[in-house]
Amino acid sequence: MTAIFPAQPALPTTASRARSALRGIGMFFRRAPFSAFWGCIAAAIVAMAVAAPVIVPYEPLKSDFRSMQKPPSEQHWFGTDQIGRDTLSRVIYGSRASLTVAFGAVLFGTTVGALWGLACGYFGGRFDMASQRLIEFLQSFPDLILAMAIAMALGGGLGTVIVAIAITRIPFGGRVIRSVVLSLKEIQYVEAARGLGASHKRLMFRHILPQCVAPYMILATTHLGVAIVIEASLGFLGVGIPPPSPTWGNMLSDALNAGLVPPWWLVLFPGVAITITVLAFNLLGDGIRDLLDPRLRGSV
Repeated sequence: MTAIFPAQPALPTTASRARSALRGIGMFFRRAPFSAFWGCIAAAIVAMAVAAPVIVPYEPLKSDFRSMQKPPSEQHWFGTDQIGRDTLSRVIYGSRASLTVAFGAVLFGTTVGALWGLACGYFGGRFDMASQRLIEFLQSFPDLILAMAIAMALGGGLGTVIVAIAITRIPFGGRVIRSVVLSLKEIQYVEAARGLGASHKRLMFRHILPQCVAPYMILATTHLGVAIVIEASLGFLGVGIPPPSPTWGNMLSDALNAGLVPPWWLVLFPGVAITITVLAFNLLGDGIRDLLDPRLRGSV
């Protein structure tokens, strides 16, 4: 006799995953074209930051003393600063620092806050009570003041700025994910898994945490714009990434040293770069929220 075994289900291939991703991107463009447009702008800014060493016309730290503080021209499209450095090259290189700080701070701060909120919502009790009081203490300070105090205490540097901004993002991730977990842990499939003897670790990371991915993505995307503004503010106040590394905040701070009324191009171009980047990530986050929130899908 020949044994007949049931056919094994085919595993998803790389091509099918790619088609699913493209289908999701196409649905996002159809449902939220405005947010998708700004998402393309955000992707272009990220690509510009990655390719900065290749696309910059001049070295960002190289001074040309024959072209000090010159307005925009054919040689220098965005003009030059007080010591002859090309403003366009510094704006492009400034995107690397700003986006590195923003992505690092949001990834670290939102992830820590999400895991903290997961534990608070799942266990509850005294741990949740003490955690919420600590979160309220952190939220009692304005984000910029708290980040500036931490940066001044730890000293200047890229890592210090990332940690300082990340700490300001922890309370928001903790509060939002905690509220999601409080509703998820009472759902029937979680109760069924608990009744079958699933451990706390399995319940938290296998059954509850995957349902928190959508709010986590929304938080991370919308917090990118806030992190960029805080980083630029810290650089402007002199407690961010120290010079000569070009950042948008440092460039605005240097413009004040050019005189009582600084040249317009030293203020306009870094300010426009900050505005467009923050706007792009905020509107992209709004579109992702509308797409992933079941209550808003019918209105998008």
